Amino acid sequence: MAQEHTQLSVRGLNLHIAQVGKDELGTVVFLHGFPEIWYSWRHQMQAVAAAGDRAIAPDCRGYGLSDQPPEHEEPSWEDLVADVLAILDALSIPKGFYPLRWRRPGRAEADFGRYDIRRVVRTIYVLFSGREVPVAEQGQETMDLADGSAPLPEWFTEEDLDVYAALYENSGFGYPIKMPYGSLDKMATQLEARFEVPVLMVMGEKDYVMKLPGFEAAVRGGMMAGFAPDLKVAFVPEGSHFVQEQFPAQVNELLLGFLKDHP
Repeated sequence: MAQEHTQLSVRGLNLHIAQVGKDELGTVVFLHGFPEIWYSWRHQMQAVAAAGDRAIAPDCRGYGLSDQPPEHEEPSWEDLVADVLAILDALSIPKGFYPLRWRRPGRAEADFGRYDIRRVVRTIYVLFSGREVPVAEQGQETMDLADGSAPLPEWFTEEDLDVYAALYENSGFGYPIKMPYGSLDKMATQLEARFEVPVLMVMGEKDYVMKLPGFEAAVRGGMMAGFAPDLKVAFVPEGSHFVQEQFPAQVNELLLGFLKDHP
């Protein structure tokens, strides 16, 4: 099923939207992180569309084919939320739910700027697809950890890399690095926020994030329920950080089952 690509005028910016499917059952909005773009949800979009939902995935502001915000504008999570709500309004969707090194200004930009965009994306996917946390030594940067001869993960093709590289050629890495990594300290005022709707959290058991101090204990020990009381956590045994691209069939099954249970 072919995706439709449009540009929406949202809060003074033109945002790129990919969508597929008809709104027979409802609409599912997919939001990416970094280094992903809308394309990272391609497998899930097809699955929910085949099941009768409309699937929508934007390039967030500053990413891919979406406009860059003004240079003087500080990235914020409030902007991300406001953009999503404006997209829902623009598409006449009546209601919706949306589920430290790079924090230092200019550091990642300088690191990435030494190489072409295709190599940067390739390196990130190779480094962060593993189970171990990539750690740079004193005097090293993230890109210094790369083994130029290392192959791409078997589930991420050269054609996939072409798509990512082309979109980041358009947007660059400046704003994407600032949002989310440069804005984490601005979330402190939102720590008391709670999801009052059912939430599905899918993680790969071999995601390097699981090795971060306290993270696995928080997820498996139920601490996340403080933020999402009606939370279902599902683990994909061999999944990495990019689990929706690595094991699309398993993630699709979990997603469709969740949507069926919560129409």
